[in-house]
Amino acid sequence: MSTWFAKTFPNVVYQGWNGSDGWFTAIIQTLYMTFWPAIFGGVLGIIFGLGLVLTEDGGILENKVAFNVFDKVVSFLRAFPFIILLAFIAPVTQKIVGTQIGTTASLVPLSIGVFPFYARQVQVALKSVDKGVIEAAESVGATLPDIIFDVYLREARSEMVRISTVTLISLIGLTAMAGAIGAGGLGNMAISFGYNRFANDTTFVATLLVMILVLLVQFTGDFLARILNHKQ
Repeated sequence: MSTWFAKTFPNVVYQGWNGSDGWFTAIIQTLYMTFWPAIFGGVLGIIFGLGLVLTEDGGILENKVAFNVFDKVVSFLRAFPFIILLAFIAPVTQKIVGTQIGTTASLVPLSIGVFPFYARQVQVALKSVDKGVIEAAESVGATLPDIIFDVYLREARSEMVRISTVTLISLIGLTAMAGAIGAGGLGNMAISFGYNRFANDTTFVATLLVMILVLLVQFTGDFLARILNHKQ
């Protein structure tokens, strides 16, 4: 088997498992570029998603000015193709992490790139919460934090898991795009070490690993969503 693999995937074997350009490093870099933007972008997405729902017409904190600010920021950032966003905010990335290239530098554009998408998803998920439940909570004197955490986020928890799964999958795609321009990870492996060097076996394996990661996220998200939906 090992002989067959070495003959069929010679460039994959040559790349090696360890080392700065090895497969293990590429996988860890992809996970790193997925995890932290998911945290940073997720927090921003929830804040802006809540802001959109709470300040909209008929919201419990109805405020047209605040709603327009949330709405315009999300719409403006969503309008940027990610590959252009990488270049556009390079000076900001330089200020924050001290460099414009590399795996850590990619965390800034990845977080900014994913949060407006997630914010819209959060907005849709929270708007699906029955207004009667919100009005009932208000009638018994529930505070704003009570309504946010015990009504909105609790009632929409299954849907929140689903949209988080979709967002994570989208984020994995963005890491591949960032990797293609030097951020490392499986995207860099597929393009720089595969496509650019006509090493089709390297591109194939890198793509396969990305697909496996996506399927794992999808399976986990669907499983958690079903569990939380049954608990409601």
